[in-house]
Amino acid sequence: MIRVALLSRWHVHADDYAREAIAHPDLQVEMVWDEDPDRGRRWANELDVAFEADIDQVCSSPDIDAVIITTPTDQHKKVMLKACQYQKHIFSEKVLAFTIEDCQEIIKQAEDAGIKLMLSLPRLTEKEFLQADHALNEGWLGDLSMIRCRLAHNGAVAPAGKEAGWLPKRFFNKAQTGGGALIDLGAHPIYLTNRLAKDPKAVYARMQPQVSKDVDDAAVVTIEYASGALGVVETGFLSYSSPFQLELYGTEGVLLAEEGRIRLKSIHYGDNQWIEIDEQLPVVATPMEQWVNAIQTDEPTFITAQDMMQLTMINQAARHSHQEGKRIEVSDIK
Repeated sequence: MIRVALLSRWHVHADDYAREAIAHPDLQVEMVWDEDPDRGRRWANELDVAFEADIDQVCSSPDIDAVIITTPTDQHKKVMLKACQYQKHIFSEKVLAFTIEDCQEIIKQAEDAGIKLMLSLPRLTEKEFLQADHALNEGWLGDLSMIRCRLAHNGAVAPAGKEAGWLPKRFFNKAQTGGGALIDLGAHPIYLTNRLAKDPKAVYARMQPQVSKDVDDAAVVTIEYASGALGVVETGFLSYSSPFQLELYGTEGVLLAEEGRIRLKSIHYGDNQWIEIDEQLPVVATPMEQWVNAIQTDEPTFITAQDMMQLTMINQAARHSHQEGKRIEVSDIK
């Protein structure tokens, strides 16, 4: 049994990870810590587990094998390095850190400590990505020329009579989050596009505050890849009923995915007609299941350190691009 401490209820997905851990037969939630002690005590009481106010006591405890981190993003590096110091396996909400340099330090410390580090990038396990990746590998699209990926919601839209939308106010605290829509929700289109197009080379980004003062409510990022393909990432907190969309365009085919429906037109498949596809592909385990398996068997995970690094790389380059109003080579990002 892998004994787990939950570190912070700050993130909106904290409860989701707690439920997943509690339901997992090989995980046992033993303890809660939170940078807000009152919030942490309430959570621990709800889960009927111990609360510990001292992060060092949590990480040094011999009764804890691993931690699930849903702290403010600006605390990721500090908390992760402490977990590494005491050789506790790490599962974390995205992003890993604000800078490539910090990501490199975290990953190296984890490797040196012999612990398993997992970042929750769940859409890499879902059918839209898996079908798109399969189509590329089968050559149905020919040479990839462009990817467009959009994920947006209305979390910053205040209903009539309300001062704010359903996203908590803390999600607009730039110091804690490092940004707005792009670094949070936009993470999913970024890591999907990176994995499909591979090897990002340059970025141009616009990150627009509309109702928020300090962070972007909407963002568009254009990514140039080594192959010559372009990626267009779109995200936002101001879009009502916006469907998840993943579009791949190539020299010999096109794949369009929207809310679980995946259509393909290719000169290599289905008599060059539009066909709805649902190939029987191998199941990819959830990020938490991958993490548990890696701890138990030492097998490599489908979600990789490169996925984590490139996610931060694009975010860091996008910030520079928006601030400087120009295209940024990712090789210039430190």
